[in-house]
Parts: sequence; C-alpha cells; structure tokens
Amino acid sequence: MSTQEPALPDAEMLRGSKILIADDNQQNCELLEAYLADEDYEIRMAFNGQETLDRVAEFEPDLILLDIMMPKVSGYEVCQILKSDEKTRDIPVLMVTALNETGDIEKAVEAGCDDFLTKPVNRLELTTRVRSLLRVRHLKNERDRLLAYLAEVERSRPAAGEVKR
Repeated sequence: MSTQEPALPDAEMLRGSKILIADDNQQNCELLEAYLADEDYEIRMAFNGQETLDRVAEFEPDLILLDIMMPKVSGYEVCQILKSDEKTRDIPVLMVTALNETGDIEKAVEAGCDDFLTKPVNRLELTTRVRSLLRVRHLKNERDRLLAYLAEVERSRPAAGEVKR
C-alpha cells in the first residue's frame, strides 16, 4: 500500500484568496493591487487603521498587507489588535512600509506581524511572499478542518469495550 504526501496548495488553489491592502496612500494601494493583479485574488483596500479593522471584520481576508504609518490607528496597533483577537489572530499580516530601521522591524515583529517588506516594493518579492503566506494560511485552515473532523469521529465512536447498538 503506497502512501502519498498531501499536495501543497498550488496557484490554482490560491486563486480567489482574499487580500486586504491597508495604506493611507491610495497610489501605494493601487501599485500593490497592480502587482497582484495577475494572481486572481479578491482584493479590498483600506486607507487608515480604523477602516482596516472595520474591513477585516466585514471582508474576512486570508492575508493583510499593512502599512505602519497610518492615521487614526497605526499599523503596529492594528496588528496588535488583530493578533490579540481569537477570530483574527491567524490572519497573516505582511507589513509593507517605508520604515526600514532594525527597531522598526523589531517593533513590527513584537506587534505580531508575520513578514515585513520595505518600500519601494519589488514585485517578485511581494508576489513570492504573498503566495507563501497564503499557502501557510490555507494549509492551517485545512489542518483545522481535519482536526475538527477527527474530533467529531472520535466523539461518535463507541468507547473501548462498549457495545454499539
């Protein structure tokens, strides 16, 4: 009997993934959207921190591209809020920012971001990291579905020594 490894999600499986781009500069949002246009993702935008939190609640993205320096609520604060909430903590956050000092990166990591890109963004680097983070997200979702299924099977199985009637 041969056992096969489960296939990793390919580009086809990632199509339709939902991405939220959050940046207070509309041109930056449009550039990131253009870089991702060939990938067939569903993309929404937010232009400040509070709008980002609102969009996450309504759109339920698979990935968030998040600027740090935004009005109302900073990207750091948005990330901390999302990562501290059970409903949103597993959404990968890719910080995309002009800040590039070591302290900025450390602060982003401490806030809970999953990856970090410095502007100006390289298209290949962006698309590669987006694909990677989406694969992780989809694999985790699949794992969670399988674990829930196994737990259900275990609950419905008779205990050892019990007679099923």
